[in-house]
Amino acid sequence: MLSYIERRDHLVMRRVHRWRAPRWVRLWMVWATRGGDGWLWLALATTLMLLGGDTGRRATLEASAAGLLGVAIFMFLKRLTGRKRPCHLEPHCWSTLLPPDQFSFPSGHTITAFAITIPVAGHFPDAMPALLFCALSIALSRVLLGMHFMSDVLAGALLGSGLGWAFFGLL
Repeated sequence: MLSYIERRDHLVMRRVHRWRAPRWVRLWMVWATRGGDGWLWLALATTLMLLGGDTGRRATLEASAAGLLGVAIFMFLKRLTGRKRPCHLEPHCWSTLLPPDQFSFPSGHTITAFAITIPVAGHFPDAMPALLFCALSIALSRVLLGMHFMSDVLAGALLGSGLGWAFFGLL
């Protein structure tokens, strides 16, 4: 099963690394991945704390707890698996971003995005489409920028969503 996933990941990697994406896609992916570096989540937390009332503060606490646990989990798993990043295996035709660390599995940006999105969207359902757009854009950016394999991002989305659901309503 792992060799099947690995073959599929490498097939997608080769296609992505050779695709000359339109300029708007490149800009969207860079902005998405930069937002996933933490700026977007910090702005969201600040807004919720200042304008969201008790519900905003509760959502911020739950999302922060899920996100922090997600960071601990992805740091542990990255060291445990030691999977190399796609950008270390094959050059990318247009992305010049440097990865934040040397390991690929799982995607920390994606874990964090979904761990934060789920509790906030649970408390503010009207914001769910925008939050999911951001989380999915961040996840997609990690693949299209050559930072992660597809399976890294899918695992990150599952782990982050699980953490988000576990913390939603808990605090």
